[in-house]
Amino acid sequence: MTLSHPGAAPSGDPVARCRRLLAPALREAVSVLHPWGAGMAAFTLGWSDVEGRPHEREGGKGLRPAIAMLSAEAAGGSAEAALPAAVAVELVHAFSLVHDDIIDHDERRRHREALWKAYGVGPALLTGDALLALAVRQLAGLPDAMRYLSDALVALVQGQTSDMAFENRPWHGQNEVTVAEYTEMAAGKTGALLGAAAAAGVVLGGAPHLAERMWGMGRDLGIAFQIADDVLGIWGDPQVTGKPVHGDLRREKKTLPVLAALASGGTAARELAAALAEGAGDEDAARQAARLIEDAGGRAVAEELAERHLGAALSVVDGCLPDAADLRTVLASLVNRLH
Repeated sequence: MTLSHPGAAPSGDPVARCRRLLAPALREAVSVLHPWGAGMAAFTLGWSDVEGRPHEREGGKGLRPAIAMLSAEAAGGSAEAALPAAVAVELVHAFSLVHDDIIDHDERRRHREALWKAYGVGPALLTGDALLALAVRQLAGLPDAMRYLSDALVALVQGQTSDMAFENRPWHGQNEVTVAEYTEMAAGKTGALLGAAAAAGVVLGGAPHLAERMWGMGRDLGIAFQIADDVLGIWGDPQVTGKPVHGDLRREKKTLPVLAALASGGTAARELAAALAEGAGDEDAARQAARLIEDAGGRAVAEELAERHLGAALSVVDGCLPDAADLRTVLASLVNRLH
C-alpha cells in the first residue's frame, strides 16, 4: 500500500527535527522523578539499558510529539510553542506501552526486554503511573490543551478495556465482535492520543478553532494506525517490529484482519473459523491461521480499510491546514510502514 497525495515537498526529516526539540524537554520532565524511578523511565524511553548505561540513540520514534509540533507550525505557530503538548503525549504513550506489555504479557519491546520483564511488574506499574503523572503536569496550566489530553486518557482506557473484553467473546455467532465495534475501539485506544496531539498542537499554535476537527482527524488516523499494527502483528518481521510474530493470534485478539476474514464467507473463512475454535496457541497453528486469514481476504480488506481511514484523516488536514506538507508526511508514514 503506497499512497501518493498532493502537497509541497517536506523539508528534510520533520520527525528528526521535532525529536531534536523534544529530547531536552522530555529529559527535563523526567528528571524530577526519584532516581530509581528516573532510571526505569530512562530504560522505557530507550535512553539507557537495564544497568543504567546510556544508549547512543534515543528510544521511540517520536511520532506523536511530532504531530503536536507540526500541527502547531501548520496552524501558524512555532514547534516550540507546542512542546508541553509534545512532551505530554510522548509520556502518555510511554505509560500506555508499559501497561499494555503487562496486560498482554509481552516480554519484548523495541528489540529488548519490556520494562516489567526487566524490573518486575510492581516497579513497571509504578513507572507507568509516574509517566502519566508527569504528562498531566505538563499541561496543568494550559486548560484548552489539557482538555484534549484528559479526553484522550478516558477514551484510551475505554478502548483498551474493549480490546481486552473482545478476547472473551466468541469468534462468530450472536456475540461475535463486529467490525464497527473494532473501529470504535481503535478510535479510542489508538486514535484518541493522536487526536489529542493534533488538537493540542493547533491550540498552542494559535488556532483553537481547528481543534475539534483535528481531534476527529486523529480518531480516523488511529483506526488506520491500529489496523496497520494488526497486519504487522500477523505478517510483520520481528526484526523490524521488535515484537514476536503471531502474538495476537495466540492470545485470540479480535484484530481487523481476522474479523474481516471470518466475515468474508467461503472455504478459507470456514476453515479459519474451525482452526480458531481449536486454538492457535502453538506456532504451527498460528502460521496456518495466518495463511487462512490471507486466503480469505482478511489482509487485503485490512489494508484497504487502513488506506480509507488514512485518506479521511488527510482530507481533514487538507481542509484545515493547507501548508502542512511535513505533517501530512508524518501522518502517512503511520500506515505506509506496511510496505
